[in-house]
Amino acid sequence: MAVFTYQGTGARGERLSGEIEASTRGEALRRLTRDNIQPLSLDARADGPVAARKSTPSAARETTGPLRLSSAQLILFTDELSDFLHSGLQLEPALHLMENREAQSPIKVVAARLRARVRDGVSFSDALKATSPSFGELYCNLVAAGEVSGAMAPLLRRQSQHLIAMQDLRGRITLALIYPAFLVAFGALAMVVFMTVLIPKMITLLVKTGTAIPWSTYVLMSLSKYAQHDGLFVLAGVALMSVLFLYLINQPRGRLWWDEAKLKLPLFGPLLSAFFYAQFCQTLANLLQNGLPLLTSLKLMSRAAGNQFYRGLVVRITDLVGEGASFSRAMKTVGHFPPALRDLIKVGEQTGDLGSTLSKVGERFDKQIRASVERIMTLIPILIISALGGMVALIAWSMLSGIFQAVHGMQVHH
Repeated sequence: MAVFTYQGTGARGERLSGEIEASTRGEALRRLTRDNIQPLSLDARADGPVAARKSTPSAARETTGPLRLSSAQLILFTDELSDFLHSGLQLEPALHLMENREAQSPIKVVAARLRARVRDGVSFSDALKATSPSFGELYCNLVAAGEVSGAMAPLLRRQSQHLIAMQDLRGRITLALIYPAFLVAFGALAMVVFMTVLIPKMITLLVKTGTAIPWSTYVLMSLSKYAQHDGLFVLAGVALMSVLFLYLINQPRGRLWWDEAKLKLPLFGPLLSAFFYAQFCQTLANLLQNGLPLLTSLKLMSRAAGNQFYRGLVVRITDLVGEGASFSRAMKTVGHFPPALRDLIKVGEQTGDLGSTLSKVGERFDKQIRASVERIMTLIPILIISALGGMVALIAWSMLSGIFQAVHGMQVHH
């Protein structure tokens, strides 16, 4: 149990303060509300177990301009606000509590700015748009739907769960790429050492002996000389091509081509597709379960899709649904979506529970992503190590051939 100190107002408006024991902040809020106490501040006691887990506070710095929240901070903000609203607090007092939290973070400043705008009569969804770009268009439209329907608390709870699921998916994909990237970097460094340090020393030895050089060693020596004399030009050319490539794929047509080309890459293409399908199904399920119509949900989803190729597909599906086609038929007309996904969506349409069906389909793709990540983490290191081992073996064989030829020449000479 943690100990929380609070300040608030009673049923007759009197000022109250004290301490309360609860396992979580949300439970403490519910107990205060049950006792007809409107909390103005609620903090874990400095010597309590919750406070011990908090990071050391630093001076809060008010900044100008929009603030950005990390993924973890956005999840924490959403989860904490949903807890406060579930406990019965109104939006403005809930934001006030978040503004007065002890732990120093951008969440305090965001909460303060949101509260100021809400008190000025701005809607919460518009306040989110003006306060931080981290609250994307999809997030703000969800909140707007919650304001209209009066279901802000459950909507934020589902959004928090959705953000956690998406962060977990991105984390697994990033984890799958870290080890292969490390192996490639280590292999490149080893090649640089071979070409610029070891092989030049071998060249000096062979030149002194004056013996015939094997063809494999000759090729290796030529590559080493080229790397020493023209290596900087090669690196400059690679850097220039990389900058040009990044510029092109940041243009509308180039971005569309690259987003489609990535989906055709071996191993990683199916993984990226599965990630989109999981995000598409889970986000759409979140929208539908919060009471939004299918057409509105599809429009929001089309704006939130990161892959331009898939965004175009969702826009075409949205247009077809707007013209009266069923969701599953529109997906079949557009193509590219797997038949199993279309069949399950058709079942959801027939049962009238499309949101729940999409949620289950998203979980299936989530499992598929887990299996793909495990397969990639197993296969890619083996391929990279095999390739690096083959290159090192070839270089070693070429070097040893030259050394043996030099030694043989020296023996003949003597």
